[in-house]
Amino acid sequence: MRNFYFISTVFVLLSSTVTAQDNHSILFSHTLYRNLKLYAKNSDIAYRNRDMDRANFLFDSLVQHQLIGSLFDDFNLKRYHKSRQRLSTFKKPVFLITYASWCVPGKGEIPALNKLARQYGNTVQFIVLYWDRKSNLKKLYKKFDRRILICYAHETYNKDAYLVSTLKHSLGFPILYYLDKNRIVVAIKRNTATSTPRATHSKALDANYKVFKNNLSCLITNNDPPKILAEN
Repeated sequence: MRNFYFISTVFVLLSSTVTAQDNHSILFSHTLYRNLKLYAKNSDIAYRNRDMDRANFLFDSLVQHQLIGSLFDDFNLKRYHKSRQRLSTFKKPVFLITYASWCVPGKGEIPALNKLARQYGNTVQFIVLYWDRKSNLKKLYKKFDRRILICYAHETYNKDAYLVSTLKHSLGFPILYYLDKNRIVVAIKRNTATSTPRATHSKALDANYKVFKNNLSCLITNNDPPKILAEN
């Protein structure tokens, strides 16, 4: 998916602007808020000038110099067909990707995620977060492997404002977040998975798999060899 939905409205002041005392890391939302206004201003200029190199440089700089190493907020996620669950309850690294139902993933993208979930689902928690109402996910939910946790959030839902404003209304989507088992941000990337419309299903799957696998390497150590899990 090549087009990124970027919202440049000024980020609202979040209530969680305190440092985390358990590991002396600053909360992700706090450091994001401190830097977002200037980032949004400069990014708007770059996009208006169609200077994608500058826009990508600004994103990478924000991530590398400010967001990596921060403590990701303990979001309470709505799970499809299940009750809410906080990120802190997961005792393994988390791979979180944000989507929306109107942004159709490229050919082979979801199968690539499913393949990775079957290989690394024992050591990494895979989460797909849709910026959508639950009613829009009925068909999408069935496309994902059961080891991928499907969640959703929407501006109109109670208790979703904090999550939506922190993630959706800041860096846009689709965005990939990589968190270690203590919720420390290891990497944040825009979704660069891609395939051409004429590519065969197998070639599209392979191309997307390589992109996701390369990004996922930051959460996988030599002590965590892949384990092929059974199909659904």
